[in-house]
Amino acid sequence: MNVRAHVSMTFHLDKCIGCHTCSVACKNLWTDRKGTEYMWWNNVETRPGTGYPTGWEDQERFKGGWEKKNGRLELKLHSRARGLANLFFNPALPEIDDYYEPFTFDYQHLFNAPESDDQPVARPISMITGEPMNIAAGPNWDDDLGGSNLYAQNDPNWAGVSPEIQAQMAEIERVAFNYLPRICNHCLNPACVAACPSGAIYKRAEDGVVLVNENKCKGWRMCVAACPYKKVYYNWATGKSEKCILCFPRLETGQAPACFHSCVGRIRYLGVILYDADQIATAAHADIKDLVQAQLNAILDPFDPTVIAAAKENGLGDDWIQAAQASPVYKFVKVWKLALPLHPEYRTMAMLFYIPPLSPIVSSIEEGLVRLELPPEKIDFELFNHLEKARLPLEYLANLFAAGNVEVVKPILRKLLAVRIYKRRQSVEGHMDEATLRLVEAAGTTPEEIEAIYQLTAKPTLAERFVVPPYHREMAVEVWNDPLAHKGETGVGFIELPVRGD
Repeated sequence: MNVRAHVSMTFHLDKCIGCHTCSVACKNLWTDRKGTEYMWWNNVETRPGTGYPTGWEDQERFKGGWEKKNGRLELKLHSRARGLANLFFNPALPEIDDYYEPFTFDYQHLFNAPESDDQPVARPISMITGEPMNIAAGPNWDDDLGGSNLYAQNDPNWAGVSPEIQAQMAEIERVAFNYLPRICNHCLNPACVAACPSGAIYKRAEDGVVLVNENKCKGWRMCVAACPYKKVYYNWATGKSEKCILCFPRLETGQAPACFHSCVGRIRYLGVILYDADQIATAAHADIKDLVQAQLNAILDPFDPTVIAAAKENGLGDDWIQAAQASPVYKFVKVWKLALPLHPEYRTMAMLFYIPPLSPIVSSIEEGLVRLELPPEKIDFELFNHLEKARLPLEYLANLFAAGNVEVVKPILRKLLAVRIYKRRQSVEGHMDEATLRLVEAAGTTPEEIEAIYQLTAKPTLAERFVVPPYHREMAVEVWNDPLAHKGETGVGFIELPVRGD
């Protein structure tokens, strides 16, 4: 057992209000330099929708992530030979139009315009060429367009959803959408690290953060194509790749990441989880229907004496083990089983997790008419058994978070709905009836667990949402005492395997 620690995050999608404060906070802190104008390390997408960059989930075009071939796991982007052939031309790269051409406005024209009968305007100009341009896209161009023909209808996660349900989603009475915040997932099996010819991208051993060593980056941009989430960006001014760093300088000083700190809805939970590095290969090779469970199996119980002993043997201190025991991420992911990784079928083993949104269940279409599902008796229990009538279809959510396996998503929505019904009975009616208790039991939970979920969901303190111990940087520095012993080599690995060092 090779026990390691990973700083991870959980997003509660039922609480996201789509305010984009997280995106702006990240933008102002990290990407306000030349060449980073189009970079949004944190962005919030409207779903259903095509996301940012447009259509990033279309791996037939972008070739991101991993795939199983003949029982082996290989990059979808290329093999070693094909990677060498495409070193100077990579057809899988997104273009600037997939993002947007960054723009500003000619504000000086408001002051310098010659005298005229017309009011001068600040014309849009490109931040790359400096020439006037027509704005055709932006980082959040499809915001709130949940029922649009252009964006929502082109969402690849509709795969497997019946045409009838998709047609209902386009009806004005049925339009529904949720927000999906995205940052780098700091994966356990990152495709960007494997694809980099220079060995410039690496995963930190002490906290699992994936970083780019820009001193070694040669600008090949294989990482941009190989990342299935398209969260590595190319700085056209410096010729280097850049990405979300999980605000590790803030973490090392006990501060929350900028996106976390600024979140208005308090949807983000950050903490330490322990995992078994020896299980990564097995989990990444699992059958597609078992991918989620295989990844969860690699996450270890921080209260298990065997795990604690193995963690200490690997150099983890008591403070990190205690932080893992108090981690809100561990509770949501492993204890309550409410959170899932984004697109596990990419086999990168994303280490940021999402609690699926509990969609309102209001109506169905019968003979072309909208019929409200509102019986006079015990509405909640009627709806509890009709999850298939959710306004965001189960198949759609399963395509996002469970590689299409509806049976993985359904228990989560049942438990979330049981929490809502239980607390509603408690706060509105003031007492608990037998029918509610039976419903709670049927959802696989208990009143005690419901209270714990409610506390961490509705009334968490910062100390409960953000649990990260002090970093022991002095121990990490000791590793590099002998630079010659850790000097790495780069290459494609034909003569000698590349060593990931610095």
